[in-house]
Amino acid sequence: MSIRLPSPCLVLLIGPSGSGKTTWAEANFHDSQVVSSDELRSYVGIDQHDQAASQDAFELLDFIVEKRLARGMLTVVDTLGLNAEQRARHRELATAQGIPTYAVGFNTSAKLCRERNKERSRPVPARVLSAQIKQWGSTRDGLAEEGFAAVLDPEPVVVVPADQLDADARAAAQRSDPRRLAFGLQIPSFTWDGERAQLGEHLVEIGRAAESAGFSSIWVMDHFRQIPQVGPEWHDMLDSYTALGFLAGATTTVRLGVLVSGITYRNPSHLGKIVATLDVLSGGRASCGLGIGWFENEHTAYGWEFPPVADRYALLEDSLQMLPLLWGPGSPSFEGTVLNVPEAMCYPRPIQDPIPIMIGGSGEKKTLRLVAQYGDACNLFGDSATIAHKVEVLAAHCLEVGRDPAEIEITTLSTVLIAPDRRSLNAEVDRLGPSNATADAFAARVNAGTAEDHIGRFRNLTEAGVHTAIINMPDLSSTGPIITFAPVIEAFRQ
Repeated sequence: MSIRLPSPCLVLLIGPSGSGKTTWAEANFHDSQVVSSDELRSYVGIDQHDQAASQDAFELLDFIVEKRLARGMLTVVDTLGLNAEQRARHRELATAQGIPTYAVGFNTSAKLCRERNKERSRPVPARVLSAQIKQWGSTRDGLAEEGFAAVLDPEPVVVVPADQLDADARAAAQRSDPRRLAFGLQIPSFTWDGERAQLGEHLVEIGRAAESAGFSSIWVMDHFRQIPQVGPEWHDMLDSYTALGFLAGATTTVRLGVLVSGITYRNPSHLGKIVATLDVLSGGRASCGLGIGWFENEHTAYGWEFPPVADRYALLEDSLQMLPLLWGPGSPSFEGTVLNVPEAMCYPRPIQDPIPIMIGGSGEKKTLRLVAQYGDACNLFGDSATIAHKVEVLAAHCLEVGRDPAEIEITTLSTVLIAPDRRSLNAEVDRLGPSNATADAFAARVNAGTAEDHIGRFRNLTEAGVHTAIINMPDLSSTGPIITFAPVIEAFRQ
């Protein structure tokens, strides 16, 4: 049996000398995560046994714990933990940062504590150890009332991102009462090993692997240089619709779309023609993602105008009204707030009637209202609680405009790092994580987990109202992660 702990969290070890606290911490956490009073004595005193330095050591310990929690770092406090005031102080520091605190109680027999103590090079005086054992006995029974997230026994530890804490139970719920969920693959980066001439070949490998694994859609970003959230601007970035056209010829079933097209990048009528062409050449597999755009530096670099937010919203709303006309019969004129199209004409007309439109963004006042009025799908970000709230807001907008919320596909976008087992997963986190972030912080950012972890997380998203989960992966230099993700997709096909 193992303990699942969320990152970040605060872990307080509680028990007398010789109860096994330090040994357990060394076996389950990185050295950098453990703050030890004994070690700190060696910094402010003669050595770790210098009891005269205890006050200074504990002042330093409190300072370190406070600073680590303020940075959102998992922290294990290795002291006796028998001081109730200190436990309360550390819980308060964690609570102030929105971080849960766990107590791990070491209920080791007095006999074993004394035996271990005798084996030490510098044993704790017998009377001192007896006092600790007695204090532990009185402390143990009251821990459950102190406000910890949980009081745990010292079992092996699995550290997981916070929203995977209940993944085991949620995965079990998916097996016993399965729900359906579709999956899409977003490809945000094209910086892979090999020559540029091999880039197209690898893109085809990814597309075909995704189709074989059960992904129902493939998405790319609408950017012309890499965005800061993904990599430096000189990293490879393919033109979105050219890449999708290339994938259309290499795949047969997956839907193809841009997540999402900035409405300022192209004349909206021209964009409609591009999407219609993709739909025809893919056999009716195109999706049209639209948003107001946000990357001002990209606009400046390419010499494009970057209008104020209100003007971009006006252009988006006009486009949402105009595109169905463009994809329909004839050549009607359209006159909107900022967009005028004398002849909204597109031949060949798209195969789908109409092409579904996804609106990117989750702003509650404006964007989700546009989804309610014009959208076939929306794309939301956040954990299951955040998405559940956004779905409620969208439903309220639908009620106001007289639309059935069930007509709108709820999609979400997140990053997924997956590995076959915990050991492989930790190795991938260490390999891919940046030098300016802790392993736990990176793991949380990329939702690192095994297939079981991800089944549990996505089960929560289905209960929040999500119909399609679009994911990207930190490393697609091979198709391995796609293949490893296939069991997650299979778990939601039932």
